[in-house]
Amino acid sequence: MRDVIVVGAGGGGPVVAKELAARGLDVLLLEAGPHYTDPRAAWTHYENDANNPLTGFLRFGPGDRDRPAWLREEPQNSFVLQASGVGGTTQHYYGNSPRAYRGVFAGYDGPDLDAYDTEHAFPFAYEELVPYYRWVEATLPVQTAPVGTKEQVFLRGAERMGIPLQTTKDTTGPSYRPQENAILQPHGTAGRTTDPSRLHHPQARGCTFCGFCQQGCMEPIRAPRNLFAKRSTDNSYVPMALTAPAWAPEGRAVTLLPDAFAVRVHTARRAGRTVATGVTWRNVATAERHREDARVVVLAGGTTETPRLWLNSGLPNPNGWVGRGYTDHFLDVVTGLFDEETGSSKGPCSNMRCDYPGNGALEQIGLPPATQAFAFAMSGSGVRGEYANGRGMTGPWDGRTGRVLGAELKDAMLNGIDRLVNILVLTGDDVEPDNRVVLSGLPVADEHGAVAKVRLDGRTRSRRTRAHREFLARRATELLRRAGARTVYRMDWSPLLLHVHSTMRMGHRAADSVLDADAQSRWVRGLYIADNSALPNSLGGPNPTLTAQALATRTAEKIFRDHFGGDPWVGRETPVPSTDPRVTRAL
Repeated sequence: MRDVIVVGAGGGGPVVAKELAARGLDVLLLEAGPHYTDPRAAWTHYENDANNPLTGFLRFGPGDRDRPAWLREEPQNSFVLQASGVGGTTQHYYGNSPRAYRGVFAGYDGPDLDAYDTEHAFPFAYEELVPYYRWVEATLPVQTAPVGTKEQVFLRGAERMGIPLQTTKDTTGPSYRPQENAILQPHGTAGRTTDPSRLHHPQARGCTFCGFCQQGCMEPIRAPRNLFAKRSTDNSYVPMALTAPAWAPEGRAVTLLPDAFAVRVHTARRAGRTVATGVTWRNVATAERHREDARVVVLAGGTTETPRLWLNSGLPNPNGWVGRGYTDHFLDVVTGLFDEETGSSKGPCSNMRCDYPGNGALEQIGLPPATQAFAFAMSGSGVRGEYANGRGMTGPWDGRTGRVLGAELKDAMLNGIDRLVNILVLTGDDVEPDNRVVLSGLPVADEHGAVAKVRLDGRTRSRRTRAHREFLARRATELLRRAGARTVYRMDWSPLLLHVHSTMRMGHRAADSVLDADAQSRWVRGLYIADNSALPNSLGGPNPTLTAQALATRTAEKIFRDHFGGDPWVGRETPVPSTDPRVTRAL
């Protein structure tokens, strides 16, 4: 019997695995997708090769790309941009690591309290999570992003809006700043040349400004895996989990099983209570099924797959909230076209942001060509100027909202894409019970059981959520105008399910939450959740990964204390960075 089984090696699972392995526990880490141990041999920077949802190496599917992607049902116009494999969606995330806003936590009494979904707040105060933020920030590590040309253009517009520069990690009011990113800053020749012969480690260290964050990070050339620039978990927490004896006095190496798709969580009745006892998984390559038992089971398969596994396992759901409350930051994009070079496709993809606590956030995003065209084309308002279907809103941007196509698209992309600045709108959206994950009613199941159906009803967006999104789109337009954009486009994006949270939410009340304040199931002892689905809300708008990882660290402490009689360590010890030489040598 194992001490702990963790299901999912994405953004949260490796955090729990690494922390508990460092305390000497026997941890089995299961991942449905592949483990790319040598990305430079397996990956390219070609966008379709990487991100095609059917055949890309960063898709939700098996590592054998001759086999089909795994099925999900999406009845509305939407797109789930998530990846399987060790590292999960952090393989192609941009590394943005801001902290959540204080207003989404218990005990907040600021003057903007009514701007937040206080019915679904964290069941503890913001201050309780701060030590865990610091621990993760030091472990990854999180660093202030460097500033290039596109960032200078964004900075110029933000300065002219009259909001202050933020200089702390805590956000307390409207402000702008460079991102806090889980990307190593450039050193040596990195960021100073595009000559591949001069971008080999150790001559080049940190981010090489290749511009391909979304295709997975494998830079600098010849760097050890834990020194790749982007701190996705396959470059940070996973190497630490696998080498725990080398850097932790009591450490025990995690057993990592890729291509192991969990299909059932097992429980038993003991002393009048339902307890988690183990997991059955299917070997993706051989179709063989295996079961192993453990004292604790941690689910970290993501906001869509965790409720699917729960429901396929027949686990308790007495209040009906498993899968409910799917928040997604109600994303939108506002893009400025400039007469000057902006360097939009160069460097880390997202290095600047504006925060508007109570509404959400704006962040600059740079995109390579195919993804940029995709961003222009994904809209709920039809084609700009051609349709007025009730969502083709007008405003301070140029013309009606909608897809940029034809002559406009040609103009925007004429000289490549390096005259653009994109601003991603991250709305602080309310928890809506009818936005949810259920098991599909289609007569088609895959090898792992009934598939997930992601159901988002745009009509259920609250008035407050819609008002936040409109406020932010107008602020993004103002920023671009003040920066000197000659044309501003607003896309009115259809749901791009990139920042997703809350389908297995923790909460104050048993009536509308799945987890208690320790992230343990209310109905099954020894069953915890450590991914974005455990978040009780959308954090007010900030990117979710850092908060999910801080919460996962806290959850690991609770497991160690309550099931293994151990003492907490965050606040008493100094975290070991994932870039520590002991990790490098062990690899």
